[in-house]
Amino acid sequence: MASPSRYGLIAGNGRFPFLVLEAARSQGIDMVVAAIKEETFPEIEKLARTVHWLSLGQLGKLIKTFKAEGVTKAIMAGQVKHKQIFSGILPDLKMMQVLASLATRNTDSLIGAVARVLEDEGIQLMESTVFLEPLLPKPGVLTRRSPSDDEQKDLDYGYKLARELGRLDVGQTVVIADAACIAVEAMEGTDAVIERAATLANGRALRVVKLAKPNQDLRFDVPVIGIPTIDVMKRSGATAITIEARKTLMIDRDELLRDADAAGVAIVAKE
Repeated sequence: MASPSRYGLIAGNGRFPFLVLEAARSQGIDMVVAAIKEETFPEIEKLARTVHWLSLGQLGKLIKTFKAEGVTKAIMAGQVKHKQIFSGILPDLKMMQVLASLATRNTDSLIGAVARVLEDEGIQLMESTVFLEPLLPKPGVLTRRSPSDDEQKDLDYGYKLARELGRLDVGQTVVIADAACIAVEAMEGTDAVIERAATLANGRALRVVKLAKPNQDLRFDVPVIGIPTIDVMKRSGATAITIEARKTLMIDRDELLRDADAAGVAIVAKE
């Protein structure tokens, strides 16, 4: 009988890696963690039995570590800041080869190339939500309050813009006010683009749309919202958000929805 696959977790920052570990453990799977020194929360040591700390850029060491542990399937979970990827790493020889092979220097092309190297080494990169299906919302209004007519108009407009920007591989999030696009996400992330939009909106109420890209690779790039997203929306005067159904990970979903209801923020999941 073939031995069962052993899973490895490449952990970035935030709660996402912890959710993956907890969900895997509930299914009897003990994961080997490759923790990124520059990103991963140190508390991961308390949850995982086996943790190896690596720096960004140590692709060769990652492969050797996983092979030594018998890992044949791996999951990437947790954010690695875009600016870290392209300006904060000291690449080893294997990573230098990957960087030299890139036709375009964006996050998707880099991590896609890393995924191909892992595959060549016998390590299959899985979708990062493979253990987390209950946290991916079905279509519909998720909060007690539905968007108003004005909010829905802005959300519909933002949905069209976000779809097109995703096709161009620009970003996942747009912020709208009064049927005008106030801000578009680049490398700063969802929460930061909402804050930037607030400085440009002159007090107008903001609406947010965050969608997966049409060909988004869910092995390493899953749209995520969490409690901090609701907090920044509340501070910034953003009253409604559309997210992508079945493809957006809601961290701490129950608490997130309670916070949204308390703040009067409407959340809609749309396919």
